[in-house]
Amino acid sequence: MTTNRVPDGPDPDRHPDHRFHDDRRPGDPRRIAVDPESVRRSLAGLVLTIVELLRQLMERQALRRVDQGGITDEQIEELGLTLMALEEQMAELREHFGLTQEDLNLDLGPLGPLLPRD
Repeated sequence: MTTNRVPDGPDPDRHPDHRFHDDRRPGDPRRIAVDPESVRRSLAGLVLTIVELLRQLMERQALRRVDQGGITDEQIEELGLTLMALEEQMAELREHFGLTQEDLNLDLGPLGPLLPRD
């Protein structure tokens, strides 16, 4: 029976600027060198993507309610102001994290983009 063993020294075939640490003992799990700012930005992007998806769904639902005529003029005004304020907050958060609207639009492969393009 043969086993694949990780070499004790650095791998000469790997570039010295690799992302995995090789200063480990055989059997130790691999660790990835991660940039905390990159992780923070990626997590913020994921959260903002979900919030943007929900914002757009709420906006569409509000438009349907307005078109059906089941709400008063005051409710329409309140809905509009609320949705505009949410859109402004989203723009501020995107700017704070250095993200664009397109950064939030995940590519779902054959299904296309997550968010409709205006």
